[in-house]
Amino acid sequence: MASRKLNVLVYTGPGTTTESVRHAICTLRRLLTPNYAVTPLPEAVLLNEPWPQTCALLVIPGGADLPYCRSLNGPGTGRISDYVRGGGAYLGLCAGGYFGSARCEFEVGSPEKGMEIVGPRELAFFPGTCRGGAFSGFRYHSEHGARAMRLRIEREAFAEEKALPPETLSYYNGGGVFVDARSFKDQGVEVLASYDRPMDVDGGDGEAAIVWCRVGDGAAILMGPHPEFAPEYLFPQPDVPQYDQLIRDLEAEHASRTALLRACLRKLGLDVPDTDAHIPSLSSLHLSSLHHREVEDLLHEWGGIITLEDGNEYVRAETDTFRIDREGRWSLKDLKEKNLPSTKDDNDDYDDDKGRLSADGSAIDYSHVVKDIVPHDRAWPDEAATPDFDHGFFYQCLRAYQLMEDGVGDWGRLLLYGKVVTSTNTLVDKNPKLLATLPTGFTITATHQVAARGRGANVWVCPVGSLLFSAVIRHPAHLAASRPLVFLQYLAAIAVVEAIQTYDQGYEEMPIRIKWPNDVYARDPSSSPSKPSYVKIAGILSTCTYTAGSYTCVIGIGINAANPRPTTSLNDLRPPHLAAFRLEKLLARLLTRLECLHGEFLRDGFAGSIEERYYRHWLHGGQLVTLQDEEGGEEGGPARARVIGITRDWGLLRAVEVDADGRATGRAWALQSDENSFDYWKGLIRRRG
Repeated sequence: MASRKLNVLVYTGPGTTTESVRHAICTLRRLLTPNYAVTPLPEAVLLNEPWPQTCALLVIPGGADLPYCRSLNGPGTGRISDYVRGGGAYLGLCAGGYFGSARCEFEVGSPEKGMEIVGPRELAFFPGTCRGGAFSGFRYHSEHGARAMRLRIEREAFAEEKALPPETLSYYNGGGVFVDARSFKDQGVEVLASYDRPMDVDGGDGEAAIVWCRVGDGAAILMGPHPEFAPEYLFPQPDVPQYDQLIRDLEAEHASRTALLRACLRKLGLDVPDTDAHIPSLSSLHLSSLHHREVEDLLHEWGGIITLEDGNEYVRAETDTFRIDREGRWSLKDLKEKNLPSTKDDNDDYDDDKGRLSADGSAIDYSHVVKDIVPHDRAWPDEAATPDFDHGFFYQCLRAYQLMEDGVGDWGRLLLYGKVVTSTNTLVDKNPKLLATLPTGFTITATHQVAARGRGANVWVCPVGSLLFSAVIRHPAHLAASRPLVFLQYLAAIAVVEAIQTYDQGYEEMPIRIKWPNDVYARDPSSSPSKPSYVKIAGILSTCTYTAGSYTCVIGIGINAANPRPTTSLNDLRPPHLAAFRLEKLLARLLTRLECLHGEFLRDGFAGSIEERYYRHWLHGGQLVTLQDEEGGEEGGPARARVIGITRDWGLLRAVEVDADGRATGRAWALQSDENSFDYWKGLIRRRG
């Protein structure tokens, strides 16, 4: 089962600077969305988790090279080297360029500054020396040595980039030159760009600022300057002369610098869009219902959590603040004798709908942005209000599908839709005050998410055209032992497959399968029918809290329905004579299937029909796995086991040990994921009793 690698991982361990991480992540997200998820990579993850399985590019950003060596030399550099030599890609920026060379020489001959660093480096992707600073004036944790450096682009090294300019400007602060780079041509080194002015150190044969290096079956690009530093992410430096001019100079050559970055990423084998991704502003949230009066009923439920401030109504939940925009309809202020005191902090910028960067620069924090909720208690939103989601069509499909199922009718009746949201899961599960008022089957859906969540620290890539939604499930506590909550994600996976295959007549053969425990894969249409491979087409994220005698679960689902990137989509898989999937109709089908499955689960548990259907759809019957922590039989070494199913108590993998010939030895295990791994199958551990 092959899977396209979608993660671009930016190292954030000791030695990195906040600014370097911030610029790397923000710029790469702008250039690579929606084809890749650009994700921070902490030191512990790099050292211990199987990140190479899903990594399309490893980025070591700017900072300080010696801490990289102290943290990563040995096991870390071994993992990086194996990854790249096995076909991976490495991008070293400034300090990451020193770290990726065979030898580092920095500020040689200036011990009085306390910055002299000389010594070999273990990765040695560039077989020579990276010497710096190429230009004097560098100071640690300072912008005084920063400058806009002109680079000559070696256009012959980018054969496919016909429109690449001959030169550009790049931010520079302390980077090196790759000494005698042109003399290593026979060892797989190409110069991609050179400094366009005399340096303060000897660069040997050439003034190589950026080099490409063939490394086994993979490749590395090492950079002395920082072309990823974008002027819009630079802060003013009043105490640094000419810094404002530096920003203006970089702004003037944004297009040429971006073209160089795109060309470098493509040379590393990445699929880079031709235009920058736009991160849109958050939109209003539209609250509607199959029966309009239920919107008013829900607003009454919110009466205990709504505060009145300056004539406006707010729900100030734990993570987010919501403003109720009634568009001239009845208001709770008519029910209050006086407004409550405002809790707004005068220092908060409530009008900044773009959000703020987190402290480490790795994510945008939207929690301070007020989210408007527009209740529609008399009619469904019209096309002008929600042009990307047809509420009338959704409720029409919901009614039709409800008639096809026994015992359904609640899920999807209350719907909250936003064109642009942070994350459908986050808006409810991170706001318990709001979540406590929402009934089973309450659904929130969106056209676009700007802070989508995946498992652990992963990011779910969700471009426009994805079906994105989260549903609330109340699960009675007295059933938790016989109907374990872990099975809700398995029900969701079955619902995804069956909703797609019962979307309408003719869709029964859609090649969709379940990957344990909570992903759905599709057969890659580009793979050979005799040797099919599978790519991820849907992800499931479940969270749970306990209050007042029941568990409240939020099941989030994202499906590549109409978007061909980053892998494939349902519309790419359907036979050409069938109509394209519509998100509103697919959402309605999924909700009715999930409601039906949940009702069956409450009655009968994970047995009989549900269990049989799960195995019918999954990919793993007979799959062989290696258990690193279990010693094998006569052969010694890690034990090998064959997957035979999942346990009915906690949904763990059932596996039996097999010998070298595939015969069962009699030993059996119940396995679970280690909850940290990028790849479930590389992180299986035996459940401790």
